[in-house]
Amino acid sequence: MDAVAALNEIAFWLEREGAATFKVQAFRKAAGIIAGLDPSEVASRARDGRLKSMKGIGDRTYQVVRQAVDGEVPEYLEGLRQRSAVPLADGGAELHAALRGDLHSHSDWSDGGSPIQLMADAARLLGREYLALTDHSPNLTIANGLSAERLTEQLDVVATINAAAVDGKKDGFRLLTGIEVDILESGELDQSPDMLERLDIVVASVHSKLRADRNTMTRRMLQGIQNPRTNVLGHCTGRLVEGSRGTRPPSDFDAREVFAACAESNVAVEINSRPERQDPPDDLIQLALDAGCLFSIDSDAHAPGQLDFLQYGAARAAHNNIPAERIVTTWPLERLLEWSARDWQKLD
Repeated sequence: MDAVAALNEIAFWLEREGAATFKVQAFRKAAGIIAGLDPSEVASRARDGRLKSMKGIGDRTYQVVRQAVDGEVPEYLEGLRQRSAVPLADGGAELHAALRGDLHSHSDWSDGGSPIQLMADAARLLGREYLALTDHSPNLTIANGLSAERLTEQLDVVATINAAAVDGKKDGFRLLTGIEVDILESGELDQSPDMLERLDIVVASVHSKLRADRNTMTRRMLQGIQNPRTNVLGHCTGRLVEGSRGTRPPSDFDAREVFAACAESNVAVEINSRPERQDPPDDLIQLALDAGCLFSIDSDAHAPGQLDFLQYGAARAAHNNIPAERIVTTWPLERLLEWSARDWQKLD
């Protein structure tokens, strides 16, 4: 098999398992090194051992390349594939199988760890029909949020990826333009209206002053939800329940009022699939369900392997008895885009 593809796939499965970043990057770095060589040169260096002396190629990555150029599926990759057959989450398999796409992901243009193309390739590997690229907005400087100028450049990159054929033909996959835009303290969205109107998907999230009082946070969220360009309310409580960043309690807001506004504005409530977030909590999912809200099961992936975190979100949605029809990421692309563009005609 292709050695570069083998190394990148290994990195993907390791990421999915939650392996240490340095281990994942070792395979991705090796893939980048040999990608710059002619395949015949890679094969020659692998067979005579010269590849071992190249900086960034270790014993394990050399073994993978050697087996790949000899026409084998590398043993290490085969083992990872077998382990990946075990589901990440208990339950939700039927709902997970119904998911067509993912509306929340990040690349190395903001605080993600991988190029846009690699994120798109991983989504294809998982059988997604669409993936929204939603890097951060400019206010979130710690996450290298995108200015209008950088976002404009990113739109060209996305257009190029969508125009390219895979193995000589189009495969139906679509990378959607998008943003995870901050809901500012004022309730305004952290990007120009004209720029937001150019995007397929707008995920609006609160990232700052998470300990604000109940009334302040409720007003802020309501204004963000009621903006006609908002499609998805991202990780609504901001809580963290585990992980390297520690834990964080949920924000305090009037959930009934917020979810009523989501239902009225046709904004989907995100079920954030990251294990450290598990946001919203089950009691709020039930409130949103009772309010008549739509939902979006999203990975919030910051690396290719994390795109498979949708399994966790599907399990939580199934546990809470959310009908598949109420989950926008089960919808075919045409219907999804009709929904996401629903209110722009009112913006004169």
